[in-house]
Amino acid sequence: MTLASPSEPLSRSLHLNGATNFRDLGGYTGFDGRPTVWRRLFRSDHLGQLQPEDIQTLQALGLRRVLDLRGGLERDTAPCAAPGLHVHSLAIEPTVFTRLREAKARHDRGEPGLNADLAVAMMQETYRDFIRVNTPRFREFFDHLLADTSPVVFHCTAGKDRTGVAAALLLRALGVSTEDVLQDYLLTNTLLKTAHAQGMAQASLLPPEALQVLNRVQPDFLRASFDVINTDYGGFDTYLRDGLGLGPSRRQQLINIYLAG
Repeated sequence: MTLASPSEPLSRSLHLNGATNFRDLGGYTGFDGRPTVWRRLFRSDHLGQLQPEDIQTLQALGLRRVLDLRGGLERDTAPCAAPGLHVHSLAIEPTVFTRLREAKARHDRGEPGLNADLAVAMMQETYRDFIRVNTPRFREFFDHLLADTSPVVFHCTAGKDRTGVAAALLLRALGVSTEDVLQDYLLTNTLLKTAHAQGMAQASLLPPEALQVLNRVQPDFLRASFDVINTDYGGFDTYLRDGLGLGPSRRQQLINIYLAG
């Protein structure tokens, strides 16, 4: 399988039937004009519904390891369906479910339910928590990327929020522009075919406009994470060093592994 030019966004997709948000992070311009390496870094939605032809595609890529950002129940519900992959759990529990349960409780009390504006605010707070609460998990994420140079896929359930932040942190650490980072992040809205609301017990109580927010990504979600980095750490470089353990030498090691040339 040969991917088309990275100037064509959909060429990043491997068109898997059981993981529609599986895509290559190669071809983005990083430090010194060096592109991210193709066929080394992949991001995805969960791998629990892979079809036989999908598994053949992954085997052809030489994938040997998976960095799974899902919480415990999510992993138990949909374990990785590809044989021979070494799965590393970097669990980030989906706190959005807790916020949805709170919305359901308000609904049950006859209080105003969840609308689109509240759903946006909920997602922004979730993204702030990714930095405030889950930075140790993202530090482990980078530890794995540095410990082994073989092709790797990282994912959560929909491959949009936890995975989206992980991909954004990685690409920015490699010197990829904010514009390209955002472009990659927003590709989820084109590629993801499985409704994110599946598995949410509260889904039937949520209005369509709120579900629309929860099933997609918006620039302001990711910016909420970056805002916390700026306010709590004073900037991205300091966050890399103090939050993620990527001082100059380790960051250079990351660059040497994942940028071509």
